[in-house]
Amino acid sequence: MTDNIPLQPVRQKKRMDSRPRAGCCEWLRCCGGGEPRPRTVWLGHPEKRDQRYPRNVINNQKYNFFTFLPGVLFNQFKYFFNLYFLLLACSQFVPEMRLGALYTYWVPLGFVLAVTVIREAVEEIRCYVRDKEVNSQVYSRLTARGTVKVKGSNIQVGDLIIVEKNQRVPADMIFLRTSEKNGSCFLRTDQLDGETDWKLRLPVACTQRLPTAAEDSDPPISESLSIENTLWAGTVVASGTVVGVVLYTGRELRSVMNTSNPRSKIGLFDLEVNCLTKILFGALVVVSLVMVALQHFAGRWYLQIIRFLLLFSNIIPISLRVNLDMGKIVYSWVIRRDSKIPGTVVRSSTIPEQLGRISYLLTDKTGTLTQNEMVFKRLHLGTVAYGLDSMDEVQSHIFSIYTQQSQDPPAQKGPTLTTKVRRTMSSRVHEAVKAIALCHNVTPVYESNGVTDQAEAEKQYEDSCRVYQASSPDEDESTGEITFYMKGADVVMAGIVQYNDWLEEECGNMAREGLRVLVVAKKSLAEEQYQDFEARYVQAKLSVHDRSLKVATVIESLEMEMELLCLTGVEDQLQADVRPTLETLRNAGIKVWMLTGDKLETATCTAKNAHLVTRNQDIHIFRLVTNRGEAHLELNAFRRKHDCALVISGDSLEVCLKFYEYEFMELACQCPAVVCCRCAPTQKAQIVRLLQERTGKLTCAVGDGGNDVSMIQESDCGVGVEGKEGKQASLAADFSITQFKHLGRLLMVHGRNSYKRSAALSQFVIHRSLCISTMQAVFSSVFYFASVPLYQGFLIIGYSTIYTMFPVFSLVLDKDVKSEVAMLYPELYKDLLKGRPLSYKTFLIWVLISIYQDVYFIATLSFLWKVSVITLVSCLPLYVLKYLRRRFSPPSYSKLTS
Repeated sequence: MTDNIPLQPVRQKKRMDSRPRAGCCEWLRCCGGGEPRPRTVWLGHPEKRDQRYPRNVINNQKYNFFTFLPGVLFNQFKYFFNLYFLLLACSQFVPEMRLGALYTYWVPLGFVLAVTVIREAVEEIRCYVRDKEVNSQVYSRLTARGTVKVKGSNIQVGDLIIVEKNQRVPADMIFLRTSEKNGSCFLRTDQLDGETDWKLRLPVACTQRLPTAAEDSDPPISESLSIENTLWAGTVVASGTVVGVVLYTGRELRSVMNTSNPRSKIGLFDLEVNCLTKILFGALVVVSLVMVALQHFAGRWYLQIIRFLLLFSNIIPISLRVNLDMGKIVYSWVIRRDSKIPGTVVRSSTIPEQLGRISYLLTDKTGTLTQNEMVFKRLHLGTVAYGLDSMDEVQSHIFSIYTQQSQDPPAQKGPTLTTKVRRTMSSRVHEAVKAIALCHNVTPVYESNGVTDQAEAEKQYEDSCRVYQASSPDEDESTGEITFYMKGADVVMAGIVQYNDWLEEECGNMAREGLRVLVVAKKSLAEEQYQDFEARYVQAKLSVHDRSLKVATVIESLEMEMELLCLTGVEDQLQADVRPTLETLRNAGIKVWMLTGDKLETATCTAKNAHLVTRNQDIHIFRLVTNRGEAHLELNAFRRKHDCALVISGDSLEVCLKFYEYEFMELACQCPAVVCCRCAPTQKAQIVRLLQERTGKLTCAVGDGGNDVSMIQESDCGVGVEGKEGKQASLAADFSITQFKHLGRLLMVHGRNSYKRSAALSQFVIHRSLCISTMQAVFSSVFYFASVPLYQGFLIIGYSTIYTMFPVFSLVLDKDVKSEVAMLYPELYKDLLKGRPLSYKTFLIWVLISIYQDVYFIATLSFLWKVSVITLVSCLPLYVLKYLRRRFSPPSYSKLTS
């Protein structure tokens, strides 16, 4: 192979958004946010590159070695709660402001920071180990001197990489060669998009025809590239051995560009506590000013204000932070130990309270709500329909087609009417089944000891060695006569097939049963017709400008007046207990939005089948809009409907958000359920962000594939479903579960308990500190407003951390109702959405209780006689001695005054 074959992407106009399109042109682009430009790649000679490209390193860490400590400290002290204690501790280095030993301020603050730093370090180390494992995988690189071993992190643009079967593709590559005799290979893309079916990929024709991978070709050949010639990073080769040339690496990978950078999430509960801290600080300033004012601002009154601020600093308890952080650890431990949701992992222990206040749940479809397994339910031929209970009759018809010639005696004059009818029906069934099989392109492959041999294996190997590889193209080709087969949704195929009087009615009947309907049609082509089509198709594929449009135009010229063969009804199998889980979430006041990349018809059927949309709710399917005027009309039509679920495509959503963002979000948030189909990963994240900005409510995103990572990271609480679709979403999520049904218990039980417990704990700790501060205020008032601490040294630290630690901290194990009751009555969860367990009202009540309980003691006789006795014992001897001295040994100045 020569090293001067340039592989250049097609130029394309810049889009206003960053959404990737279903095609190679949007993917084959240079990064940097500018106009897409061609990239010349020298096969096998990365040193000839005309620019520098990023290293092929996967990095999911939030910090590096140098930014870890500054980053963690900045995230801690950017909030008033922590910054207040830092300033408080630093003030003790000034002699005039020191009220006690330094350890009384620095030990609690150091403990809090140590817990935070250790927790962040453990999470970063775990992430580093996972990244290192991926970056250290070894691959074979093809060079002029043969093959050499290279780590995935050392792969460069232009390298020729050999990827073995069941090996992960290390970078975005162009598919050059395969060892498969059929000239194609399959990829498993489950870790990217959650799809368990395998994707068919084709090598570049000119390189696949070369006898060996090291042979030159002269003169250079021009080839057009399409999505079928790509190998994406993160996919797994499912068949044979492939050779590809690396096109994009590192941060320019398609999968990386579709995800956002990980961020440190701060819970709403912590923000509310931070806000209450500011209110307490305001009260602290007021009390300090009152104390100085009662001294008539005598002397260095500004210094006295600072000393009083430090003296009453216990109003804002640092033990609150310690208790809340330890409580979060307990909540995370309880979640992991729950035997009813086995396999649940808490990857972010800082936000368990978020689970108790979710208002919007955004979920993926494939692999999350469904198992991504289609069950064939119905075959409809117009005049007759076959279900699961009559598939043996379909088998009989097909068998009769292949055996009827041998069964017909030569002397028979002609078949009877019954025989003619059966033969006609058998031929129709045979033609329909053949079209379905060809359109789905299922290839059986026989394997033994890791070796695939398609030619001889069928004779030697048993059925146990057979593996089916499949994809879903829109055409396939047969020998003999040229026939064009096509399958698609009824709304698309209705304008393509010839007129008939049963298509619309039967499609409606199947859809009402919750089945996904596919229409199968065919068209016979003469040799001249096919040659004309092929010439125009090849020419369109080689076009440099508007290639996608030209290819689509050529294909559309073939997709007309096709013969309708049959309808197939399939059911997308749901995950276990999806329906009761969604019903529980709805009763809890949580609105569910389903965001999927599937077609509109598929998404709508799944929404009905999963009871995301109840039987008594209407569905408004948002018409496809392309401009401002169409969007305005469709929004007005949608506004007139009430209690109606919304189904909208990604393209229409993009137009609405561009021109009518506020109006659309206002209407959508009023819907009981929303289904967004044909959503790109970046668009999923955009929807989450808009919900947060427009409603101010907490969002939870659930997904299982790599295309859900952006949505999961953008949400207030990300949940990854770990299953056969891989762990990419699970590793990027805050919480990982093994089944969607576990989400109900995670929210209704653990989320509710975590929020209520933290709310009670925080208010009780504040109550305890207010009691201490009130006693300090009484002490200072009694002793002439002196800025002297009532409790010295370790006494105050011990009181707030050791002496009263366990009675107060026991609130993290408090339970108002049993878990079974919380699951049975999800309406209990709805009360938490208003934030009543921790609000300004409850905070004020606890403040009044704190003041009333010191005030109550002051008003008692016990307080009066004890204070009187203590005052007399401490002051009376001094006054007596002073009187006696003046009486028997008066000072000199007393004579003058007398």
